[in-house]
Amino acid sequence: MPARALFASGAGAELRRADSSKNAKPTARKRETLEEKSVRAGALAARLNDLYGDVECPLTHRNIFELLIAVILSAQCTDAAVNKVTPALFDRYPTPAALADAVISEIEFLIRTLGLFRAKAKSLKRCAGQLVDEFAGAVPSMMEDLTRLAGVGRKTANVIRGHAFNIPGIAVDTHCGRLSRRLGLTRQQDPVKVEKDLARILPPAQWTGFSHRLIIHGRRVCAARRPACARCTLSDLCPSSSAGQSSPAGRL
Repeated sequence: MPARALFASGAGAELRRADSSKNAKPTARKRETLEEKSVRAGALAARLNDLYGDVECPLTHRNIFELLIAVILSAQCTDAAVNKVTPALFDRYPTPAALADAVISEIEFLIRTLGLFRAKAKSLKRCAGQLVDEFAGAVPSMMEDLTRLAGVGRKTANVIRGHAFNIPGIAVDTHCGRLSRRLGLTRQQDPVKVEKDLARILPPAQWTGFSHRLIIHGRRVCAARRPACARCTLSDLCPSSSAGQSSPAGRL
């Protein structure tokens, strides 16, 4: 009996050690310092610049007013869909004053193929009225002025400031926020907090181009459900990359 008890005790110890080894947590990834993250962000920005080059606004427009209207319409819509409706809209209402005096139902008819077209029609008319009443018909460049306009949040304001006024800004849309988290540049969900995190690790001169190239990369390569890690040029800089693995995220 003593020998049997000794053997059973040894077996139990081996089982406990095996179980402990099986359940052991992997070593935690070393947390980046702000300086290290800034260096990696700079490398990501350089790769994206090499990949996509100079970024032109894909929304068709002839002036700043038309750009503002097009960006408002682009919420939860593709740029291509917006570009299909804006020519007729701009021909009918070429100025803020004309759009401010428009009948809501007529604006709705012209943009009816876009999502949320009724809410957007109201925003367009109100925004145009604000431009006439508060800014003498001109589109302002200050963030606090732009975000007072109907239908304009920080993302839209940063697009306007970056493309129309050459003022650095980070436009955080769904793609930019999602990729910033996937790339380990932020943990935030709120777009304003994502913008602040990116602004801390990138110089202002890179803000506009980086955010727009990240949006393009999110559309073309780093999809939400099926990121194409195997062909992503950022994979070696991305802590979420599954390149070289057999998971669906690494297959095209």
